[in-house]
Amino acid sequence: MRADTDSTFDELDGSGSASSGWDESARPKRRGRIVLLAIAAAAVVAVACTATAIVVQAGERPETDKPKAPKETAEIIRQTLQESKTAQGTLGYDGANELGSGIPGTVTSVPAPGTQIGLGGGLFSIDNVPVFLFHGAVPVWRSFETGMSDGPDVQQLEQSLAALGYFDETPDQEFDWDTKDAIMEWQDDKDLEETGTIPMGRIVFAPGDVRVGELVVKVGSPAGPGAPIIKTTGLNKLVTADLKLADQALGVVGNAVTVRLPGGESATGVIASVGVPTETEGEGGKKTVVIPVTITLDDPAAGGSLQEAAVSIDFPSESRPDVLTVPLGALLAVDGDTFGVEVVQSDGTTKLMPVTTGLFAGGLVEISGDGIEAGQKVVVPAL
Repeated sequence: MRADTDSTFDELDGSGSASSGWDESARPKRRGRIVLLAIAAAAVVAVACTATAIVVQAGERPETDKPKAPKETAEIIRQTLQESKTAQGTLGYDGANELGSGIPGTVTSVPAPGTQIGLGGGLFSIDNVPVFLFHGAVPVWRSFETGMSDGPDVQQLEQSLAALGYFDETPDQEFDWDTKDAIMEWQDDKDLEETGTIPMGRIVFAPGDVRVGELVVKVGSPAGPGAPIIKTTGLNKLVTADLKLADQALGVVGNAVTVRLPGGESATGVIASVGVPTETEGEGGKKTVVIPVTITLDDPAAGGSLQEAAVSIDFPSESRPDVLTVPLGALLAVDGDTFGVEVVQSDGTTKLMPVTTGLFAGGLVEISGDGIEAGQKVVVPAL
């Protein structure tokens, strides 16, 4: 067969074509197409190999070359862990009251809100004559004059006159010559008519010094029996709050609390009084029963210049003394029933150690377990 084939290709005419009629021009085109296909296939394989090499190279990057995130740690501390419940309250002044005068007339002067008025000071003026502050729990209900019956209001009057330096005897409930003489000395110093008597309304009794909180009337308004002229408070700041009925066990007189003030500051205080269950109306007209409590601040100046402000109060509930504690973030769930902490060893490595949890409070958790000791460092994963 090969001899016949070669002879066929050797029999060419003058134009270079085989005498048998074979189109020799198609042959090189076919070879070119085969060559191109082979090159393209090789290129695809080369790209695939290159991509594979890149992937393999990236995947084979040594573990030690990877950047490691820094580990935050905290110390295991032995301390008293205190749980508390928080209630909302109001910072204000004690002894809110309304004061007026039984003297009919026209209000001719009033003090500015915020003014502090002490024993013997003028509260306001009626017909241009001051009404004075005396100390006492019993309100004024009559005039003071010779022949009046004995009573605790007389003793209050004498105690105030003694504190002001006008009464030298032992205060009692009897209005006598010593009482009248002390009144006349006081009237002389105040440029009042020296009658030895005090008409009803010329003085007002309050338990102590007062602070003017609000004006009820303006200058020029009429004054008369039972009509308040100013609203006053005491000078000491206090906090009031309502405890839920379910939390009434937290309201114990003498218990210490923490008051969270505006601006992030805090102050300590003591529960001074606990009221009786009171029904209040909340949002949507829903009625609830609360326990009102009053708290005095350990440092009266802790409230600064705040006249009134919303605060929150932490009432201590459960307490665990002398326990090991870590931040809550250090606690790891080992499985559904077990917790652990990652303890830093002396060589810098860490070891996951199982722990038993106790009280959770204030972002801390009580822990215990074999090998768990105060002073150890535990890993706290960064958030």
